Amino acid sequence: MPDPTASHSIVTAGAASAPDGDYDADIVILALDRADETIAAIRSALSQIGVSRHVFIVDQGSQPTNLALLAAAVADCPDATLVALERNYGVAGGRNRGSALGHGRVIFGLDNDAEFATPTTLAEAVAMLDADATLAAIGCRIVLHSNGEDDTSSWGYPPGLRARSGDNFDAITFVGAGHAIRRTAWQACNGYDDVLHFCWEELDFCLRAIERGWRIRYHGDIVVRHKVSPEQRVAWTGNRWFHYVRNRLYIGRKWTSGWLPLLPRCVFYALKGARNGLLSQTLRAFVAAFGMASGIVAQRHSAAAREYLRTNDTAHRESWLTAACHDVLRRLPAPGRARAASRSLSSNGKIAGQSIR
Repeated sequence: MPDPTASHSIVTAGAASAPDGDYDADIVILALDRADETIAAIRSALSQIGVSRHVFIVDQGSQPTNLALLAAAVADCPDATLVALERNYGVAGGRNRGSALGHGRVIFGLDNDAEFATPTTLAEAVAMLDADATLAAIGCRIVLHSNGEDDTSSWGYPPGLRARSGDNFDAITFVGAGHAIRRTAWQACNGYDDVLHFCWEELDFCLRAIERGWRIRYHGDIVVRHKVSPEQRVAWTGNRWFHYVRNRLYIGRKWTSGWLPLLPRCVFYALKGARNGLLSQTLRAFVAAFGMASGIVAQRHSAAAREYLRTNDTAHRESWLTAACHDVLRRLPAPGRARAASRSLSSNGKIAGQSIR
């Protein structure tokens, strides 16, 4: 995995660096244009109380006018730093680089179109991780900013658990829009895999953490408000489907000794891609996944990890074949309803309706 500290970044505004000495948390916000939404996210982060924290805004290619607006928003803030990277590293790479800038014992990832629900949300997340040393990360409940109802398009857990969105339960991943990671777990697992760029990077990290004996927990009592509307949800345009398929096969290959066990998944993706007019992207994704996985020494989950995955994910799902048959009949979100902003896509890497694991 590339060293995130090796990338070239420039401190554009705010504090020159994180504070010396111990503090509780770093809040990492990725930015790529969408200045108004990003500034709202920054203000929400700076309003967090009951916890010592530093806010890092990692810009990955905003237009100069938008970057200037972000700089003005943190110009006089001793507890926030805006850095501009020399290029767009995607969600995985951007979060790696933002996380490496601080040394708080918790890393909180907040999407740039999201806000903390209350001024104590961060403190609650830190307290939960402090209370349970076996937790690598927690996922927050993601609700619609407009009305506080669940953001179903950001549900990253088995469909059968949606009725428990207000509860707490162990999981095998978290949703990137709002999550907290213990820094020692982050370091032990070497952060995100940079090559993923965006899509499935949270699952990839969590699988490695689970293999090392950590747990992941969803907390329905810790809430992040997400600015989503049906007409604005980014659909499967551009290369989204390509990244979705490529990355999931690459992750599968990491834990599989050969491609044959992944053949059913490949068939499903080919059928799904063909049904949605994306067969060429699907085939390109197959080739790219083979290339990415070249030289990988596959692992096999330990018995303990397999039991954890079964108990906290598989047991709450239909059989893989049944789920695939149902899902292949559903069309992906229509391109006409997408934001025409593929640039903002890579700042958050949102994938609506991830269901096939």
